[in-house]
Amino acid sequence: MMTVMTSFPAHDPNTRRRLPDSSRPLDRARVDSLLAAEWDRFAAETAESGVENKRAAETLPLGVTSSFQHWDPYPISIESARGAWLTDVDGRRLLDLSMGFGAMLVGHLNPVVVEHVTRALQETGTLFVTPSPQATDVSERFKERFGLDMLRFTNSGTESLMYAIRAARAYTNRKAIVKIEGGYHGGYDGLQISVKPELDEIGDADNPTPQVPFDVEAGTVHVVAYNNLGQLERVLQEHGPDIAAFVVEPVIENLAIVLPDEGYLQGVRDLCDQHGVVLIFDEVKTGLTAGPSGAAQRLGVQPDLITLAKSIGGGLPLAAFGGKREVMEVVVDGRMAHFGTYNGNPLVMAAATAVDEICTPEALADAEAKNVRAMESIDAIIDEYELPAHTVGLGIKGCVTWATTPVRNYRDYKATDFGVAELSWLWGVNRGVLTPPGLDEQWLVSLAHTDEDMGLLVGHFRELAAALRA
Repeated sequence: MMTVMTSFPAHDPNTRRRLPDSSRPLDRARVDSLLAAEWDRFAAETAESGVENKRAAETLPLGVTSSFQHWDPYPISIESARGAWLTDVDGRRLLDLSMGFGAMLVGHLNPVVVEHVTRALQETGTLFVTPSPQATDVSERFKERFGLDMLRFTNSGTESLMYAIRAARAYTNRKAIVKIEGGYHGGYDGLQISVKPELDEIGDADNPTPQVPFDVEAGTVHVVAYNNLGQLERVLQEHGPDIAAFVVEPVIENLAIVLPDEGYLQGVRDLCDQHGVVLIFDEVKTGLTAGPSGAAQRLGVQPDLITLAKSIGGGLPLAAFGGKREVMEVVVDGRMAHFGTYNGNPLVMAAATAVDEICTPEALADAEAKNVRAMESIDAIIDEYELPAHTVGLGIKGCVTWATTPVRNYRDYKATDFGVAELSWLWGVNRGVLTPPGLDEQWLVSLAHTDEDMGLLVGHFRELAAALRA
């Protein structure tokens, strides 16, 4: 039976989503059969990764250094990388379309980053634990690029979110926070609430129940659906005098890519202003991958604080939080102390300088054009095979979402077809194209990728489409 698409709220015009005019359901037995065959192929071709994972699991829980890296039966282990390509312990070359969720925006071993970092290693030093002109220089670059009055460096996205929330609490003299259902913002306790929870744990969609893991001491956290101004307004009306901050990814990127409705972010800005709530944009995953000045600048809505990481560091551990001067003054006058031995060390400042030099508007626009061309090619395949899927993109990131309707919030995401998403991901892995695990189907076009590289992704997607309809 053919499905004909109906109308939905328009997405922000500075983002990209393309729905097909019609689609046909997939044969579930066919999907299951293909998936079983692909897992057999994975086991046959990645034996050394299995051996490495077994060895690693003796000392590293799950055999990995971060839990998201694990998948059953075992993840691929990588020995080396250069440009847009990886080499695994089985000797296979894989096109890296994960790129550290944006951390490798400029490509693996980018020669400009290597040059700057090598100079720091040989001539400057790796750690002073004192003020330095290198940190001042990068702060001035970031102030101009991202439109920040003041900022502080940290070492991870988790740290940046933690301190941004603490700054908001110090500024407002309030404690509670509001976050998006399904949203991920790192490991800080207050943000571990309702991160990809099971539906039977979170109540009615119109009045979400926060899901709190047992190991978390969260404080007071309210949860609302993305793209739902009514829920946010209700929470702020009922609890506004106690709420310090609303934390949101301007474009959600841990649920594939979920775009804001047209006008949603401005509505969020207006509600936060009405209730004296600090608006925090988590741009750890967007940042430079959304454009040369980040998602806030691209989408035209300025938050009070922004958190950055991944794309700004050239593969080294660098993050930051910053924003409006009146909020950041809490660090100046002692209402909030911010510490960190490694903050702004000269090694990562060298990498950040290189990234700032490399990531010109022209370079990022060229990468985005490659991404759009790949999505347009995939759109044509979706149309040709009448697949129940659509493409979504922001800047240099894109994805195929296996649903016939837009994903506008976490509940929509949970209704997508995870079986065919797993097949699509594994199909690529077995053919030398690596996208992130987690069934989110998100890829990243770095400055090192070529149209020919993206042609591999498109070609394998066509092969999958043909196999699904065989």
